Amino acid sequence: MKPQPHWPRRGLYLITPDEPDTARLLARVAGPLAAGAALLQYRNKGADAALRREQAGALLPICRAAGVPLLINDDWRLAADLGAEGAHLGEDDGEIAHARAALGAEALLGASCYNEIARAEAAATAGASYLAFGAFFPSGTKPLARRADPGLLRASAHFGLPRVAIGGITPDNGALLVAAGADLLAVIGGVFGAPDPTAAARAYGRCFETPSP
Repeated sequence: MKPQPHWPRRGLYLITPDEPDTARLLARVAGPLAAGAALLQYRNKGADAALRREQAGALLPICRAAGVPLLINDDWRLAADLGAEGAHLGEDDGEIAHARAALGAEALLGASCYNEIARAEAAATAGASYLAFGAFFPSGTKPLARRADPGLLRASAHFGLPRVAIGGITPDNGALLVAAGADLLAVIGGVFGAPDPTAAARAYGRCFETPSP
């Protein structure tokens, strides 16, 4: 794991689309990554283990060149094998404490907390680097996702960890979540489904032009 002395960051938390072609994935990511993403999460729910390893390994050098930490969705073991900066774990992806012990203190380790403050408290205690809440709005990626209230962002401030908002976020509604306390806006379709993904990434960045609450 490569230490990240500039963490925590605020801004766009870019999550990759389910792209089966590795060369096309790299081409799709390059522009938004250069537009000022704070983090990149590799996520491909349709890929097998070999393709996930190939794609994550290919993303790592371009993230390093851009100075953007790469996190691996669901799989801290793959993150460890590749030397990525960390992983993001959902409720079925293993224990945060186990991953923290395996990855070490320098790794970035995110936890999906959905709409549950108790889950956020448990993740913070177990060693999470940030707490992710959502979906805040209807999500095309996860249409059945549990809905979260922006009040969760305020209520979780006392844990002292960066808070990530996810789910149906647009440049228009993102500023509302930043005002409620979100440090990062996690986005897939809002960037990669846009006519100009690079311009979309910049638009999300503008949500953070007002001071943090």
